[in-house]
Amino acid sequence: VKFNNCAGNKGVRYETNSLDFKVRADGTLYAAHHVQMPSKQLILVVTAWDPQTLGRWETIVRFLVPEKSQHNGHKPKGRKLAAGELGQQQSDTLLPWRQHQSANGLRRQKRDWVIPPINVPENSRGPFPQQLVRIRSDKDKEIHIRYSITGVGADQPPMEVFSIDPVSGRMYVTRPMDREERASYHLRAHAVDMNGNKVENPIDLYIYVIDMNDNRPEFINQVYNGSVDEGSKPGTYVMTVTANDADDSTTANGMVRYRIVTQTPQSPSQNMFTINSETGDIVTVAAGLDREKVQQYVVIVQATDMEGNLNYGLSNTATAIITVTDVNDNPPEFTTSTYSGEVPENRVEVVVANLTVMDRDQPHSPNWNAIYRIISGDPSGHFTVRTDPVTNEGMVTVVKAVDYEMNRAFMLTVMVSNQAPLASGIQMSFQSTAGVTISVTDVNEAPYFPTNHKLIRLEEGVPTGTVLTTFSAVDPDRFMQQAVRYSKLSDPANWLNINATNGQITTAAVLDRESDYIKNNVYEATFLAADNGIPPASGTGTLQIYLIDINDNAPELLPKEAQICEKPNLNVINITAADADIDPNVGPFVFELPSVPSAVRKNWTITRLNGDYAQLSLRIMYLEAGVYDVPIIVTDSGNPPLYNTSVIKVKVCPCDENGDCTTIGAVAAAGLGTGAIIAILICIIILLTMVLLFVVWMKRREKERHTKQLLIDPEDDVRDNILKYDEEGGGEEDQDYDLSQLQQPETMDHVLNKTPGVRRVDERPIGAEPQYPIRPVIPHPGDIGDFINEGLRAADNDPTAPPYDSLLVFDYEGSGSTAGSVSSLNSSSSGDQDYDYLNDWGPRFKKLADMYGGGEED
Repeated sequence: VKFNNCAGNKGVRYETNSLDFKVRADGTLYAAHHVQMPSKQLILVVTAWDPQTLGRWETIVRFLVPEKSQHNGHKPKGRKLAAGELGQQQSDTLLPWRQHQSANGLRRQKRDWVIPPINVPENSRGPFPQQLVRIRSDKDKEIHIRYSITGVGADQPPMEVFSIDPVSGRMYVTRPMDREERASYHLRAHAVDMNGNKVENPIDLYIYVIDMNDNRPEFINQVYNGSVDEGSKPGTYVMTVTANDADDSTTANGMVRYRIVTQTPQSPSQNMFTINSETGDIVTVAAGLDREKVQQYVVIVQATDMEGNLNYGLSNTATAIITVTDVNDNPPEFTTSTYSGEVPENRVEVVVANLTVMDRDQPHSPNWNAIYRIISGDPSGHFTVRTDPVTNEGMVTVVKAVDYEMNRAFMLTVMVSNQAPLASGIQMSFQSTAGVTISVTDVNEAPYFPTNHKLIRLEEGVPTGTVLTTFSAVDPDRFMQQAVRYSKLSDPANWLNINATNGQITTAAVLDRESDYIKNNVYEATFLAADNGIPPASGTGTLQIYLIDINDNAPELLPKEAQICEKPNLNVINITAADADIDPNVGPFVFELPSVPSAVRKNWTITRLNGDYAQLSLRIMYLEAGVYDVPIIVTDSGNPPLYNTSVIKVKVCPCDENGDCTTIGAVAAAGLGTGAIIAILICIIILLTMVLLFVVWMKRREKERHTKQLLIDPEDDVRDNILKYDEEGGGEEDQDYDLSQLQQPETMDHVLNKTPGVRRVDERPIGAEPQYPIRPVIPHPGDIGDFINEGLRAADNDPTAPPYDSLLVFDYEGSGSTAGSVSSLNSSSSGDQDYDYLNDWGPRFKKLADMYGGGEED
């Protein structure tokens, strides 16, 4: 056999699918030992494979063996044997159903052959159908046999890819094959007689589509994005690109190799990256990546099959975008070594100076963001340096107020760094520190009170004009010659005065601890101290005066009123006292009765309970009911003590067995005599009698009104009445009457001449009719039943009533009004008609009188 792998066949090895035959390195096929050929035909599969690339190639070798005992050699495919009938046998004919016969003439058991695969190249140009192989059974000499094939590609989708001549057994492929669509087919060959009976067992046929290099490698993405840190060492992994080839990956048709075609820009070298030809891994191959110089590289990668052979392989390209990521390899540097600023004293959150820096790293990243620190010159922490997130500048800000009198200037040393630490091997620059000079300007500061709040203690009641204290303020502006003046800001009781020059506090009134302006014995006032600077400044101070209590309030007796029984018993009056002062100027109290008038001590007595309470009771056995003013002297325990004579109103009244005042007794105790009480009771009885008589008279008048007949005809009655119009008949049998009779009559002739029959319910009866009772204008609930019963009896005795249920008329409204329609009335402003007489017709015509009588408009 001959083979050429287009690379000199270096290292190529050969194999066969049979242990009986071997192939030498030069392609010679030989028998490995003595072989007994079992049939007229032998098919071998010879394989050539490359151990380095693992590529494999196959071909089929057919041997035609004569039936004689020896054979003189082999013939390659497509050649014929010259001997007898074998010379007529085609080389592509398969005899899978071979019958073997022994030497004694007995037929041996049939054994099926293993048919080698049938290889069909894809994308064949035809012509089609193209014969693949011929299948025969050795029984076709005895009987007529029909051949068929089944399986995917024959009678299963895809249909009719393969076909077979049922008579000759030749199998064909009907169209070009595509290995990427289907790489192999498994068919079964069948042999039956003319009656459809199976002649041979089905034989498996394996058809393999031989791959052709008809597909280019396809990248998964057309654009790949990767990144690598600047300053990376050679060999640093960047990214992986991948291309797939639809061809057979076990052959060179599907083996893809990669290479870099171009790199843009070619700085600092044209070969900054390399790619693994088999895996597609892109790595750095040279040093010098610097983001500050080149931020991005565009690399064109080519993928080629046939193991990268540009002459025979198919290629495709993709773009790899490699971004050089930033590392902190550039320390921040101040643009100048010194900065200056100015700040007024006593101001906070003021930006004094802006510190500008330069950093070549990627903006707005941790490698670029600056952090500032004050390393010297501010031991008290008056300043801080904040970073502007947009410009990255340092803003020197006052966070603690500075005092011009303490520090007139500051010399700060500020250092700048990044959020991210510097990359390995990068040192801080000497330009990363700078000096900041800050000058403090003097401003007019407000005077302040050193002791604020100031507390003093004194007794209440000191006389007016007493000097209490000196409440002075201090002006912090030592370098300014300014005068301070004082004034009151808050003095609720207006008790104090302050000297405008020296701040001396004096009393303007007597200070009273019991005043409503005192809270917890403390009086509080606020004063103002102002300088004469430009602009003037002022400060406030609070003075608290603690007032010590003196005994300046006499006690008051409690309660002011009480009641007691007219006879001595357990009913007594508990009394106590209230004092506005505080301890020790209050209790214990002394309660006593005055000696004048003498009746007080004669009728009453006081019993002491404790230091705060006593009991008042009757001394005599009986005291007439009434109200008595009992004076009592109450003395406190102050030094000196104060006393007060208080009067308690005591109501003396008769009591029941429980000791409670009776009602009559309470009235008597209120100061009314017995005659007055009897007069009041008589008046009440007379008033009740008059009310009762009036009610009886009203009941009687109402009854007479119900029993009396109306003096006027109901038709002429102008008062409001309830009239019923919608009463219904007795049923369907009552509906047989002439509806035309319900029309409004124009004259009374047709009524007078009307034949007896059903009459209208809204007409006055003509002739004799039963006398129905007259319904009262205002019916009484007790008379309604009698009224209905009388009407029922009259209807039952009426000889003209129809024999069926009919409507009974109890109210008659007349046959019509001769006054015509009220629509003829209209309003006129001519004034020709005088309607003032409507006011004389009563309240029912008040509305008309207001409309036409010319009354005052509402």
